[in-house]
Amino acid sequence: MTDVARLAGVSHQTVSRVLNDHPNVREQTRLRVRAAIAELGYRPNRTAKALVTGRSTLIGVVTLNSTLYGPASLLSAVERAAADAGFAVSVGSVTDLDRQSISDAVERHLDHRVAGIVVIAPVASATEALAELPATIPLVTIDGDPERSAALVTVDQVAGARDATRHLLDAGHRTVWHVSGPVDWFDSAGRVRGWQEALRDAGAEVPPVIAAGDWTAASGYRAGQMLARMPDVTAVFAANDHQALGILRALSEHGRTVPRDVSIVGFDDVPEAAYFIPPLTTVRPDFHAVAFASLSLLLRQIDAGPAPERHTIAPTLVSRDSVGPPRV
Repeated sequence: MTDVARLAGVSHQTVSRVLNDHPNVREQTRLRVRAAIAELGYRPNRTAKALVTGRSTLIGVVTLNSTLYGPASLLSAVERAAADAGFAVSVGSVTDLDRQSISDAVERHLDHRVAGIVVIAPVASATEALAELPATIPLVTIDGDPERSAALVTVDQVAGARDATRHLLDAGHRTVWHVSGPVDWFDSAGRVRGWQEALRDAGAEVPPVIAAGDWTAASGYRAGQMLARMPDVTAVFAANDHQALGILRALSEHGRTVPRDVSIVGFDDVPEAAYFIPPLTTVRPDFHAVAFASLSLLLRQIDAGPAPERHTIAPTLVSRDSVGPPRV
């Protein structure tokens, strides 16, 4: 920092103000300091900054070690939101979101003196572990137990599933069948609930869940094999886009075309969804909004202490070509 000050012809304190975006710096001076920083390749020492300010610039994230689109997208969005807020992220990936794994991951983060912790906890097994963590830790859960009184930010799974089901009903289908996600995921439970509510509100028959998949195209394909043999099935809501892809394959193999014979809606709006055959109607969660709300809530906890505040982020229905009216 002293070298930057010397090259820019300013004081050490002025360089510090520029690095911390202090408003009381003339724009010409700010540009001169930034140019010196670029020329010297200077990088602020986060550890030294934390010692001076008394506040860590590191946030810990605990997440499932998974390539599933939802958790992976949430982690990426949290990393970007943290960077925008001036924080680095330390990721603790666990193979299971159980009590011991979460406790160990949190302890490792605390050993590194993180300012706060974000836990992406979409499965029921995480609830007990989170309940046992010290209440003094600044901590926000993403997609956790909606019934637990704690700081939580989540996608409105129920509303998204209602929108998907209503879209199919509005196209003229008498009822909608559902292929769910894993039974121990809160996302899956919320989507089942929204699907059932939409059917009941419309006075439509509520069929049984045809199968509980594991979010993969293979599990959707297995469920699709059953659906393809059921001539009364004209509309399907799949718990995610990958399961919808498997259903599309199974229907095609049995000579049932989409949407002429069967309409289908997915959830997640994966990047490939617009390139399925046909392009898939789906529900798009706003992962960036979830991440921003999570970081904002965590920073308030860091400044003012933990509080059971929660935010629910509404998803958006994306209409494409996989939905049409039933055949007469």
